[in-house]
Amino acid sequence: MAEEAPPLRIVISDPKGGKKIVKVKVKGVEDEQLEYRDEMRREKEKGRVRKERLKLPLAKLNSKLAKELGLDEKFPVITIRFKTEDGRVNDTFKVIIDDNVPDGEVHVNMEHLGELVGDLEKEGEVFRAKAWQIAVPQKMVERLAGLEIGDVFDGTIIGMPGIRLKIRGGSDATGFPMHPGVPGSAKKKILLSGPPGFRPREKGERRKKTVRGRMVPDPRGERRKTVLAQLNVVVHYE
Repeated sequence: MAEEAPPLRIVISDPKGGKKIVKVKVKGVEDEQLEYRDEMRREKEKGRVRKERLKLPLAKLNSKLAKELGLDEKFPVITIRFKTEDGRVNDTFKVIIDDNVPDGEVHVNMEHLGELVGDLEKEGEVFRAKAWQIAVPQKMVERLAGLEIGDVFDGTIIGMPGIRLKIRGGSDATGFPMHPGVPGSAKKKILLSGPPGFRPREKGERRKKTVRGRMVPDPRGERRKTVLAQLNVVVHYE
């Protein structure tokens, strides 16, 4: 039996994100709805990601703040940013709207907040997320197979119902990028004058570089070392 491919990282961008930034008090609380499960953790080892996050952690805020940030049921994703002694720390959360949360506050899991800032209460800034990353297992990736750069798909496929996502590009496990000008999903060496795949240092510079085709491959037909590792998508507004 073929070895299952590693989870595919999906980087999601939102053109409407980050337009309104609000200062809040972030509190770490004990709340069953804010359980910090293993699938919400992203672990690093020696500077490299050892374990990808499969789901976003959860946060609670009231409907007044949700409206101020431009959130709705279809797009309840925020980033919280903190200032620490070592610089800035931030993380992205899926929102639960709860009007029991006081004005000017955001509640998160106490263990998670402790990992982020080493405290159970911290001043921070919150805004509608501009970009975030999740990983999806092979069965979900199989449903994306055959789609190409520029195609739009239902977010339900990757566990984000209510939104539509447009494919912008991606890269495989060895770093070769998808290229919109190359049909199929195989690797090919082509002459490039710019990205993706080549960034010229001089005006008019051109070089032959290896890229992947514009199609998302079926992971069942790929070797582990050449499987698609990252897919870049943007929230598509009609």
